Amino acid sequence: MSAPEWLPPLFKFKGDFAAYLEAIYELFKADFVDTKPTFRGRTLRLKRHPMSEGKEATFWHFIQEGPVEPDRLPDLKRCERIRWPRPIIDNSEDASLKVWPNTRKGETRILLWLEEEEYLVVLAERKGYLLPWTAYMVDKPHRKRKLLKEFEDWKKGGPK
Repeated sequence: MSAPEWLPPLFKFKGDFAAYLEAIYELFKADFVDTKPTFRGRTLRLKRHPMSEGKEATFWHFIQEGPVEPDRLPDLKRCERIRWPRPIIDNSEDASLKVWPNTRKGETRILLWLEEEEYLVVLAERKGYLLPWTAYMVDKPHRKRKLLKEFEDWKKGGPK
């Protein structure tokens, strides 16, 4: 199976990280700041604060990894895929995606998994809207198994 035709190509790093960061931010901004995306008719907003370097928290969550907020570091795989979250959200009905709700730390999240490309977009439920929360590669076998089991359980009406 190949990538869906609606999925943009990777935006590769070419050597000047400061310029690359600005370029991927402009792509993010076009998809989430300058336009008003929706998910299945529901409004999406951004987690803007804390702003860092003039960029919204959602942007940093899309491109960085790490458990401790101030210590998170850019991940080139995430950066290269900065153009993927919006089309995945926009094409959430596509058969290539697995989409389901779950609960993490008492919060309802919606997972959009493009399993073939090992990429996951997470939306957080809020009262009256959704927040694009994070997006990342799912390239560890144990994480893939866990997501697949969770999706299959959800399809059968099991735990959410």
